[in-house]
Amino acid sequence: MRKTVISFALIALFYALCFSADAQQSKKVPRIGYLSPTDPATESTRSVAFRQGLRDLGYVEGKNFVIEYRYLEGEVDRAPGLVAELVQFNIDVLVVQVLPGIRAAKQATKTIPIVMVASVDPVATGIVDSLARPGGNITGLTTLGRDLSGKRLELFKEAVPRLSRVGVLWSADAPAAAISFKEYEAAARALKIPLQSLEVHGPNLDFEGAFQAAAKGRVSALITVSAGALNRHSKQIADLAIQNRLPSMCEGSVYVETGCLMFYGANDADQYRRAAVYVDKILKGAKPADLPVEQPTKFEFVINLKTAKQIGLTIPPNVLARADRVIK
Repeated sequence: MRKTVISFALIALFYALCFSADAQQSKKVPRIGYLSPTDPATESTRSVAFRQGLRDLGYVEGKNFVIEYRYLEGEVDRAPGLVAELVQFNIDVLVVQVLPGIRAAKQATKTIPIVMVASVDPVATGIVDSLARPGGNITGLTTLGRDLSGKRLELFKEAVPRLSRVGVLWSADAPAAAISFKEYEAAARALKIPLQSLEVHGPNLDFEGAFQAAAKGRVSALITVSAGALNRHSKQIADLAIQNRLPSMCEGSVYVETGCLMFYGANDADQYRRAAVYVDKILKGAKPADLPVEQPTKFEFVINLKTAKQIGLTIPPNVLARADRVIK
């Protein structure tokens, strides 16, 4: 009798161990889809910050989460196809950065949670119902560019005393860039600063032609609107601005590193670390509709003094003192 009891106990233990092993093997590892507007090299700073944000929350890539990356490489018309690829991977959450990608994601799925990192107003563009109650399956972060547009123009007026006309370089192929240009127009009217549109069209972006138009229009300073197509050519744009002795203000931190004079905007690394917090909450059961869309909490003002010297511009001491970082 005792041997029979022991035998049954061993059999029960064996089945319990097998069941536990099967349960562990069948436990699903969360899969995150990540759609970037640029190429892997340009994107690295943002994706590194995003992965660091996940690590800070206890995630280990390859162990308890997997990321599927897709890159638009400046070609926004690829967004629907790349979003469709990510959706087919049965992802648990999708992280998207640019307006065409966000719109493509919204059309592709009503069930997969979407975390956006948007540079435009998601309410005005119809992405969410409101910032406090986004509704649907989309939430995340937005920079709400109108306020930033005005701030950049104000900084320009202070940094360039002889500012007369500002040229705005933007990609006519990027829907969000067109919205940004209108935001600059509104801010420029309020500040009484003449503005000139310097739009470029793909696939062959004529930057030389845009700078010739700037010279003809007597533009005295340049703002570059961040967009995937332009971001890939940040150094070329910065070099042309220096050659034409134009003070330049950029919307992306990558530009100031390659020669743009000034950058003012949301801290990219902070934005993507915060995107990781949204992903964590969703993976733990939160619904996007219940997570308010947040605005930036950290901003950066960076001045490239090397560029200032090259174009013969002296930055006023009061402006220089306000910089969070100075490149020498």
